[in-house]
Amino acid sequence: MSHQTGIRANDELRSVLAESKDGTYRLIKIAIANEQLTCAATKKPRGTWEEDYDSMVRPLLDEKLAAYFMYRFDSKNSMGYEWLLIAWSPDFAPVREKMLYAATKATLKQEFGGGQIKDEVFGTAIGDIDLDGYKKHVQSALAPKPLTMAEEEVKMIRESEVNAHINTETRSQTLQGVAFPLSREAESALINFKNGRVNYVQLSIDIPRETIELASDDNIHVTDLISRVPTESARYHVFNFQHTHEGDPTLSAVFIYSMPGYKCSIKERMLYSSCKSPFCDQMAQLGIDIAKKLEVDDPKELTEEFIYDEIHPKKNVARQAFAKPKGPAGRGPKRMHRKNDS
Repeated sequence: MSHQTGIRANDELRSVLAESKDGTYRLIKIAIANEQLTCAATKKPRGTWEEDYDSMVRPLLDEKLAAYFMYRFDSKNSMGYEWLLIAWSPDFAPVREKMLYAATKATLKQEFGGGQIKDEVFGTAIGDIDLDGYKKHVQSALAPKPLTMAEEEVKMIRESEVNAHINTETRSQTLQGVAFPLSREAESALINFKNGRVNYVQLSIDIPRETIELASDDNIHVTDLISRVPTESARYHVFNFQHTHEGDPTLSAVFIYSMPGYKCSIKERMLYSSCKSPFCDQMAQLGIDIAKKLEVDDPKELTEEFIYDEIHPKKNVARQAFAKPKGPAGRGPKRMHRKNDS
C-alpha cells in the first residue's frame, strides 16, 4: 500500500531531507515530476515557526498544481525536530493529479520518517492551510468528537450521577429524579383541579428557570385531549376522566406524560423524564390521587377507549384449570398391598 504508485524520492530530495534533520530548513516544497518525488523549493528559518508560516507557505501555493509541503516546528521529540505535512490539492488541479498525490503521500511519509511528523493538514483552498486555517485544524482536533443522540443521553446521565450530592437527606431525591418547584400559577391550577373547578391542567418545564409552569387549564371532554397535546414539545397533563364503570359513574384522575420522540432536544427529554416522578409526588402532597399514569409519544393514542382500558384493564377470566397429565398406557389395574401383621 505504501508504494502503490511506484513513485519514490530522487537523490536530490533524499539529500535535502537528510540535511533537514539538523534544522537547516524551515520549509521544503515537494512535487511529483517524471514519476519521482522531487524538491521544488526550500526556505530557511528567519523567525519563529508562526512568524515564518504565512510568508513562506502562501507564495508557494499554486491554485492549479498539487504539492506537498514539509514545514518545521520549533519543537523537538526524541528523533529531532517535529514537522507538519501539508497536502495541497487545489480544486482546479486535474483530477488524475489529485489522485496521484493522494496515493503517494504514504510513500513520502516513509521517505521522510513518520516519527518526526507531528501533524498533517489537507487543503483545497488557501484558507485551509494558511496559519489561521492550521490553527482552526488544531482546535478542531482537540474538540470532543460529536456524539450520537444515544451517547449524548448516556453522557448526561453519567454527569448527573457524578455531580449528584448524595447523603441521607438527598438519597430519595437522587434515586427518583430532579424536583423542580411549581410556579404559583401551576400550583393554583392544580388546587382548582383537586377541588373540581377544572378537569384538565397542562404543565410545562421552564428549562432556564428550572420551574414547572402552567401551560393551560380548562374544562374539556375526553375527545378534546388529542388536540390539546403538543406535537413538538413535551408536556405533563392531568385530566379527570369521567366515565361509567360497571354501571356506576366514576371519576378517575389520570396523569399523562407526552413526549413526541426525538423532535425534542436531548436536554428537554432528560429533564421531563427526571422530573416526572417528583412532580407526581408534589401532586400527591396537594391531595391529588392519580388513578393511572400514562406515557404517550403520539396524541392520537389518547382515545376514550384507550384511557378506559388503561384504568380498568380487562381481566382474563377464562383461565384453564391445571390438567393432571395421564400416566402411561398399559400399566394394568392398581395393586393394593396389605401390611404384613407378622
